Amino acid sequence: MTEPSKVIHIRNVGHEISEHDLLQLMNPFGAVDKLVMLRAKNQALLQMHDVASAVSMLQYYTNVQPSVRGRNVYIQFSSHQELNTVDQNAQGRKGDQDAQPNRILLVTVHHMLYPMTVEVLHQVFSPHGFVEKIVTFQKSAGFQALIQFQSRQSAVSAINALQGRNIYDGCCQLDIQFSNLTELQVNYNNERSRDFTNPSLPSEQKGRSSQSGYSDAGGMYALQPPGTRAVPFPQMGNASAVAAAFAGGLPPGISGTNDRCTVLVSNLNPDKIDEDKLFNLFSLYGNIVRIKLLRSKPDHALVQMGDGFQAELAVHFLKGAMLFGKRLEVNFSKYPNITPAPDTHDYLNSNLNRFNRNAAKNYRYCCSPTKMIHLSTLPQDITEEEIVTHLEEHGTIVNTKLFEANGKKQALALFETEEEATEALVCKHATSIDGSVIRISFSQLQSI
Repeated sequence: MTEPSKVIHIRNVGHEISEHDLLQLMNPFGAVDKLVMLRAKNQALLQMHDVASAVSMLQYYTNVQPSVRGRNVYIQFSSHQELNTVDQNAQGRKGDQDAQPNRILLVTVHHMLYPMTVEVLHQVFSPHGFVEKIVTFQKSAGFQALIQFQSRQSAVSAINALQGRNIYDGCCQLDIQFSNLTELQVNYNNERSRDFTNPSLPSEQKGRSSQSGYSDAGGMYALQPPGTRAVPFPQMGNASAVAAAFAGGLPPGISGTNDRCTVLVSNLNPDKIDEDKLFNLFSLYGNIVRIKLLRSKPDHALVQMGDGFQAELAVHFLKGAMLFGKRLEVNFSKYPNITPAPDTHDYLNSNLNRFNRNAAKNYRYCCSPTKMIHLSTLPQDITEEEIVTHLEEHGTIVNTKLFEANGKKQALALFETEEEATEALVCKHATSIDGSVIRISFSQLQSI
């Protein structure tokens, strides 16, 4: 077994995983002094401030499979006792930059949540030399661009300064290599291509790809016209947190373009549901502003989320979920918001809203209801028997596991069905055990 070290070796680190993601994963266990991404090997090396922090983190992830953006990562002590970032960064870049240096760069933008235009790329790369031409396009690897400098020295300077950097905080990470092309052909000056040496070129009118031999860049992202500044999607109230959680690509089925904040929930069990139970469920996907049960339709309710992106997550993950013997229907409401009234419950200032703190982590854990729930903020002296007693009225508990993370007691409870786990969550989240208010969420682990 490798001797404990403050240097951690992480494997299966895909291109969609950023430095920020790994820091979010490790920060609960202590300060991170150094981090090196070995992109060519899909690995990373990370140095904690001390050995004790590294040991605590390894002990925790022995019991819980670490996952980043839906990808399992594998963590172990490194054989290094100290991380030399200069040497390791050079090694990490070597595999990505074996192509012969020339004046044309191939740029892939990972974790892209902000629109990317020729203007944005020109602003980023032009400080390193005169940029002659830019062509953008869409490939299976994501949004890409070819950038032609006037000189090879400028291209080398750009790749050395910008490789692995983020254009915006927490997203739009640059992955750069030298292209094998010798000259770019640009036929149109528009939002997808530009010849800065020939401003008289026409702009394209029909929206087709302007470059023969390059893929069309216009379909996947709503690129802004020339001269405008890239801005985050307005329906995302906390774009940096969304970027940190999903930046490699939003979950399948999530567009990120919805701007309706209020959802209509129907087919509820009116004998068992109330506003607080709905809050406990929907707050897994965003902050709750207000909830209103419709007295004229007792099995209907309106839930106003913090923004359109959070509402889209709730609709996507909860549509068809079983609760109290009913299969929920969750859709966007025609009403933009819920008007404050005596029969509405206001949660805007509730300290139980989960996304006021650790928003990126909470976004990352969004999922459809599962059979497994995760309990935190438990009393330090709690036992598994007490957890079972607290939850067993809601269904058959197959297994439980107590563990400690960062000095705090937490637990996993596996139910026989998703419906039983969902009922336990909506009924027992924010309840008290021996004076401790517990928090409950779904776990994506398959077994204990």
